[in-house]
Amino acid sequence: MFRVVIRQQFFDVSCEFIVIIEMMQSKRKHIIGIDLGTSRSLVAVFQGGQPKVIPTASGDMSVPSVVAFDIQGTVLVGVPAWNQRALTPSKTVYGAKRLIGRRFDEMGTCGLEVDLAYRICETEVGRIGIGVRKVSAELVSAVILDALKRQAEDFLGENVTRAIITVPAYFNDAQRHATKIAGEVAGLEVVRIINEPIAAALAYGLEKKTNAKVAVFDLGGGTFNVSILDISDGVFEVLSTAGDSGVGGEALTDRLARHVAQEFTRDSGIDLRGDSNAMHRIRDIAETAKVGLSSLLEVTLRVPAVALSKGKWIDLEIAVTRLKFEELCKDLFERVTTTCQKVLADAKLSPSDVQEIVMVGGSVRIAKVQELAKKVFHTGTVVKGINPDEVVAIGAAIQGGVLMGDVKNVVLLDVTPFSIGVETLGGAMTKLIERNTIIPISKKEIFSTTQDNQKAVTIVVLEGERQMAADNRVLGRFDLQGIAAAPRGVPQLEVEFSLDCNGILNVMAAEKATGKKQEIQITGSSGISKDEVGRMQSQLAEITRAWRRCS
Repeated sequence: MFRVVIRQQFFDVSCEFIVIIEMMQSKRKHIIGIDLGTSRSLVAVFQGGQPKVIPTASGDMSVPSVVAFDIQGTVLVGVPAWNQRALTPSKTVYGAKRLIGRRFDEMGTCGLEVDLAYRICETEVGRIGIGVRKVSAELVSAVILDALKRQAEDFLGENVTRAIITVPAYFNDAQRHATKIAGEVAGLEVVRIINEPIAAALAYGLEKKTNAKVAVFDLGGGTFNVSILDISDGVFEVLSTAGDSGVGGEALTDRLARHVAQEFTRDSGIDLRGDSNAMHRIRDIAETAKVGLSSLLEVTLRVPAVALSKGKWIDLEIAVTRLKFEELCKDLFERVTTTCQKVLADAKLSPSDVQEIVMVGGSVRIAKVQELAKKVFHTGTVVKGINPDEVVAIGAAIQGGVLMGDVKNVVLLDVTPFSIGVETLGGAMTKLIERNTIIPISKKEIFSTTQDNQKAVTIVVLEGERQMAADNRVLGRFDLQGIAAAPRGVPQLEVEFSLDCNGILNVMAAEKATGKKQEIQITGSSGISKDEVGRMQSQLAEITRAWRRCS
């Protein structure tokens, strides 16, 4: 505890100190760490001086991030939902992490290349609705989080109420806020949202005695993120982070599945793209083939009775080589390389400055991915002995130990992945906080009016890297009124941005002559209203009651 106070004087981590004090004053119940993944999710805890992944009742270390309705209408989650997918593909939801916090008009940025077996539609407020009921990706995620919460409670023998949830480093404000809401709907106080790369670095660096610059190469199911960290004497400082939300293991599987469907159409003349059941089966076998090609040079994909033609069932059987798979995904692999080069440039480092590479996510087992990582960071040593599937959850559990005071001498210095600013004259974006700035951070800037005797200005808060405001994401807007009459350019309007270690942004604008102030906390950029949160909580409560009736 004393160590943290000392570090506060050198690094602006006052938020960390306050949270630790709050934790020490509350009951000594565990804070669980959750890796809410696109394909699979895990929960871990710091217990007995060590982080440990909490197994399911059947002994599995992870659960499929899948939610389904069976033929009776019961909600299934995890393995039962995964097993149900062949019977009710249109009612089986997977990959919700790629949809969380997004608007319907952002579907093109989700990295989805194959038609989903379940229906996607636009809700009345422009968000993504899933299925006939138009359930949200946040509710689907809450169902998964609730299952992980109950799994932890069974293991620990106590009521679990607090959690740390990890997110990709390149998640924007809306996606982070939506993830936090999903946790709250599941009955969890989300005490921290932390980036997956820094969680992985925590798991890697906790027991290391040497100091090093480390590249965390994180290719999960839905996203690719890479961060450069400087680890020194218990301080984990992120130097830069970059990512691509359109690249991940699911996108690679989608690419292979699309190829297989096209090859079947060419051979048989039957187009399967409109058959959700057939495409679901093809996607399953494409996932298996992708895994197989990590160790084999060629695999054969077989799907029996995939289509009916002239009264006869036709089987699908197509051979795919590793070379062909790499060719199909060439542009995706190139985007991985480009992102790695970008993160090095942002950190002002050369590849030779990176001593070690921590590989995270199941997709890092792909042969081409291993090759790319070694090629970009050519002097770095790939760290062995770390399970890429579990390392993020382990790191989240360690962060829970930090906040509980069980892990000493650890300080996290994370960065904001996107620039944040305001719209100014001519529709331009003026950045107040540049991306890769260490958080927490506070920045002030003086602006003025654009018209004579202007009595009010609208502050439009933006997130992104483009020069024009219209090309960036709007986080929020508010009006500063009561400005004293004066020629344009005379009033002094001070705008202050404060971004805390949870990524929550406060914006304050003040007119110096009159002292008029207006402040807003940017927490609603996900577009999720309080009423909608309440509805999701009610829906989850009904699902939970149904589970209890069946158990």
